[in-house]
Amino acid sequence: MPAHGLRIFFCAVCCLLLLGSSPLRAVEPKEMLADPALEARARNLSKELRCMVCQNQSIDDSEAPLAHDLRVLVRERLQAGDSDNQVINFLVARYGEFVLLRPQFAWHTAALWGLPPAALLIGIVAIVLVVRRRRTLPVETANLSAAEEARLTELLRDS
Repeated sequence: MPAHGLRIFFCAVCCLLLLGSSPLRAVEPKEMLADPALEARARNLSKELRCMVCQNQSIDDSEAPLAHDLRVLVRERLQAGDSDNQVINFLVARYGEFVLLRPQFAWHTAALWGLPPAALLIGIVAIVLVVRRRRTLPVETANLSAAEEARLTELLRDS
């Protein structure tokens, strides 16, 4: 492939990756509230809530029917006059803390918050120990006999 064709291919792949990385909004126009302030609150809350079908997507991004139902429920609660915390507490009481994309730090979520930094720290320590051990190991030199050295010299000369 010529350099020009390779450059075009690379640019096309980059454009596709950029297009694919932009988040698509699953909120349908009929879900949106007429009051822009309430709609902004609903969108902020929806970004903090997990779609229990998709699991690593917020309900704001998910197109799953359950996510749609949760978005409608959030908007209904806001229209009823609930505060943001009341909406979150209602959903946690109904679905459990799993509905939160970022669970609150508590004793039962300590492993969730503590294991990633601990694993990173253990990995760094292991790398440092391996590097130190490699530096302190004596370098073994090959003790070749005269015949082996002659054969090695001959092989190196032929190649």
